[in-house]
Amino acid sequence: MFWALNQITAPNLSYPDFLDLSAALGCGGVEVRNDLQRQLFDGISPSEAGTMAHDRGLRIVGLSQVYPFNFWSEDINSKVQDLIAIAKDAGAETISLIPRNEGIGTEERERKDNLNRSLTAILPLLEEADLVALVEPLGFQRSSLRYKAELVDAINALGAAHRYKLVHDTFHHALADGGSVFPTHTGIVHISAVIDPALRLDQMEDEHRVLVDSRDRLDNIGQIRALQAAGYVGPVSYECFSPLVHSLDRPREAIKSSLDFIEAALKAK
Repeated sequence: MFWALNQITAPNLSYPDFLDLSAALGCGGVEVRNDLQRQLFDGISPSEAGTMAHDRGLRIVGLSQVYPFNFWSEDINSKVQDLIAIAKDAGAETISLIPRNEGIGTEERERKDNLNRSLTAILPLLEEADLVALVEPLGFQRSSLRYKAELVDAINALGAAHRYKLVHDTFHHALADGGSVFPTHTGIVHISAVIDPALRLDQMEDEHRVLVDSRDRLDNIGQIRALQAAGYVGPVSYECFSPLVHSLDRPREAIKSSLDFIEAALKAK
């Protein structure tokens, strides 16, 4: 298993400490974020940040994020270009594109038109930079891009599967009522669990996303199995938004215990 760690899982750590945690966990990659209310890489230059990751045996498998990428404007264009430039300097393998998630632009024709317009506009930027963009459908009912199948159709219509990959997020997959997996179109898998038994699917939010254990309600094990059985071999990255995870006194031990649980469950099939 190629494990990675998303920076939102340990957002209170400095960038060097985050890298150290990832390496200590045996991860092969990290996802770095620009939405942690502080400077990207904690102000370290992108080239130096990339070297620091490489020196620890880590790939920067993702650099997040541009939001809302599917409401095209000159501002979004500039943000995409800026993130691409940083990714190239840091040696990051992908950038992340996040759809609008505010209950705006959810009607079918509007959301498809918006998606196609943005994918079409960003494609030549990715081609010029020789870079891949990860697009993440969000399963919330308020999301303007909920379904992976809709994204795959748009990517295929552009002939752009070499530049756009989707994020299979186990949380959002469950919230969007499951459905097919698309292993050849998937660039990364995000995992997290919801364990609160009182929540309905439509009540689950990012704040409920914790580490995977036997109480998981999202069927992370089943989803990973289905992807692996279909041929997926890419990164599986821990992305936990819950303050309960962020405040752990011993995050390495807790995350390692969860990773061990997942690997044992996968082997037990």
